[in-house]
Amino acid sequence: MKYLIKYNRFLVLFTPISILGLFELFLIQPKILYYSIIIANLLVFFTIKQFKKSSAENKEWINFIILPICFLTSLGFYSTLIANNIFIQILFFANIFFIYFYLRNIYFYLVQPESYKTYALENISSYGNFLVIFFASSAIYGMQAFLNISVWILILIILPLIALVIYQIIWANKINIKDGFVYIFLGCLILIEIAWAITFLPLAYNIAGLVLAICYYILIGLIRFYLKKNLNKQTIKLYLFFGFSSILIILLTAKWV
Repeated sequence: MKYLIKYNRFLVLFTPISILGLFELFLIQPKILYYSIIIANLLVFFTIKQFKKSSAENKEWINFIILPICFLTSLGFYSTLIANNIFIQILFFANIFFIYFYLRNIYFYLVQPESYKTYALENISSYGNFLVIFFASSAIYGMQAFLNISVWILILIILPLIALVIYQIIWANKINIKDGFVYIFLGCLILIEIAWAITFLPLAYNIAGLVLAICYYILIGLIRFYLKKNLNKQTIKLYLFFGFSSILIILLTAKWV
């Protein structure tokens, strides 16, 4: 038993460091991008699966892999658009810190639930999925600008990602999936329409991605509070004020291309 505990703790540290190495390799040799992302995702998959094997909790462990896999994949493709090596390194190190803290919380949640901090998974899911939407949508808008790909193809690419992100948030907040299924569909529909509308604006891909991410944050916040029976006028005003004021500031100060 002690051996398994040490092994699981070792994985919490080993997996993020290995992922950093894989990302640094594709930075040196861009041709191995897909292999690096696939291997990184497999490392996360087997790490979380190992935690489940050591757990007495009867949880659907497969849901734990959604966020890190979406995060790694979206950040990997987003980094291909960045020309500044220093900024890329900042992204890569931010990535390993995120994966480390996520795996650490999953380890406590599954293996040592007595040490798990309440709402830790909910909080990291909230911030992590916001970044997923930003990285993924920025990468897609960037590919549209650089490769002149049809907007409909890009929309079809981001649709399943949005569905997974909304599903993960609902699951992480312990909301019954049957109750949230309709809102997953509505959330996807609304965000896809916003994503499509943004393509008509002459915005830099980073700004376009940030605008969509803020729209996601407003929408998922309202859905989450509604499904948890905590939605009130003050919450609605807070989300709408924060969201629309942020978008307004971004649009007024952004570089239009």
